[in-house]
Amino acid sequence: MTEKGTIKIRLVRSGIGSPKKLKVVLQGLGLRKLQQVVEKPDNDGIRGMVAKVSHLVEIVE
Repeated sequence: MTEKGTIKIRLVRSGIGSPKKLKVVLQGLGLRKLQQVVEKPDNDGIRGMVAKVSHLVEIVE
């Protein structure tokens, strides 16, 4: 975590070929391009979204 209450998420694998539900989760996280990093609030909703697409993203320290 960088600041208190935020996490950085990086897209490391493409969503192409994934089910539509997973593509919608990536869109909701604001991830569009490979290696893109977004900073989101650290709450249960965001953590759940990251868990759904854990094979496509990584948490950046």
